[in-house]
Amino acid sequence: MNSSVPASSLDPAIAARLKRGADGLIPAIAQQYDTGEVLMLGWMDDEALHRTLTTGRCTYWSRSRREYWVKGDTSGHVQWVKSVALDCDTDTLLVKVDQVGAACHTGNRTCFDADVLPLGE
Repeated sequence: MNSSVPASSLDPAIAARLKRGADGLIPAIAQQYDTGEVLMLGWMDDEALHRTLTTGRCTYWSRSRREYWVKGDTSGHVQWVKSVALDCDTDTLLVKVDQVGAACHTGNRTCFDADVLPLGE
């Protein structure tokens, strides 16, 4: 992502399987592990995925701030990782978490409950 960021420590066998976007990122969907509730979408590069897999807490790449952020470090709304799965096209991650508090930066439990679009007439 950034020339000042060291090379990733992600297992090369995992890294070789990932289909990243042109920006080197892969979307990561966070889902509550026990209820199936979809909480949020974040972005990971190889290093963010490595940190997520090895620390047990979700680490994302902030596209706007251009830096890594660990969910909950400033808000206290931690995501404890239960499992990480790669989809069948190897271009999206599903991270099952135990969410403490709100997942959305707006303070909502999920990023997907405030603006539900109407279905056809």
